[in-house]
Amino acid sequence: MSGGAFATGIGYDCHQFAAGRRLVLGGVEIPHERGLAGHSDADVLVHAIIDALLGAAAMGDIGEHFPDTDERYRDARSIELLREVVAQLAARGLQIGNVDATVVIERPRLAPAREEIRATLAAALALPVERVSVKATRGEGMGFVGREEGVAALAVATLTGGPAG
Repeated sequence: MSGGAFATGIGYDCHQFAAGRRLVLGGVEIPHERGLAGHSDADVLVHAIIDALLGAAAMGDIGEHFPDTDERYRDARSIELLREVVAQLAARGLQIGNVDATVVIERPRLAPAREEIRATLAAALALPVERVSVKATRGEGMGFVGREEGVAALAVATLTGGPAG
């Protein structure tokens, strides 16, 4: 991407609910009887954002950077992985313009935690909170989300900058 250019990336992730795990979304622990299964903390929202950022930068995907076969990432805090990606982007001269994300979850309701999630993500992204959008929607009883089997998240991110050329 040449200086002043814009690039957009999209990210998606989903994880099953699992007993005995914490529910972490956007780096914030959400009170719920089950968490999400995964190698790391299974933060689907952060994972989708990481993939959106990496996609916009044409830097591959989260599995290439933080493989679930690597024991270094077992039980990793995904918000820390996001900070690593933000540092990699900065090292390439890329600036994050904004992030817009949607969590697809039947319950619990995310509205009570939305502003804390936005603030936590904004801090990790080194962005003003006004440039980080987090929305939630339900599965309305349909599909794996509607049956409360898991959670999905989608994210879009824009980047600017990069080396001239």
